[in-house]
Amino acid sequence: MSACASLEGHHLVSSGERYEPAPVTAPYTLDVGDMLHVQVYGEATIAGDYAVETDGKIDLPLIGRIDAAGKTAAEVAQNATALYGAGYLKAPSVTAEVRVYRPFFILGEVGMAGQYPYVPGMTARAAIAVAKGFTPRANTKFLFIRRAGSDHEDAFKLTAALHIYPGDTVRIGERYF
Repeated sequence: MSACASLEGHHLVSSGERYEPAPVTAPYTLDVGDMLHVQVYGEATIAGDYAVETDGKIDLPLIGRIDAAGKTAAEVAQNATALYGAGYLKAPSVTAEVRVYRPFFILGEVGMAGQYPYVPGMTARAAIAVAKGFTPRANTKFLFIRRAGSDHEDAFKLTAALHIYPGDTVRIGERYF
């Protein structure tokens, strides 16, 4: 069976003769597992790291639980600014940035499948290295990625430009001789 036969039933993302992901141009949206660093100018007791919890919210001092999942860090900061300004602080200035990204997952023909911390700019090759490399049976030319929020996986040619994003599930298939 050829390597192409092992890709049957999967959507190949093609760009000419190379198989690569479409570039992600949308701003990063938060989800469960992300950690935000929130600061309120002049209010050191409010500054801290806040996790997006399983209900998609973060819990901030004074204003309580606010929506975070599906929003950008800037949108969370805007919402917190409005809530702090509605009776708690005079002219608050809130900033939020992602401190820790949700993990990615890798399974299949790698040395140690599992959940790993995401590092900005991570490539597929770096993700495989973190998972202790390929097993002897691994298909080293193609891999499958299910992007966060998607219900299907796509096959990609393994290139230096192939990026992994927070929440992605990467699967390394077997090669066929």
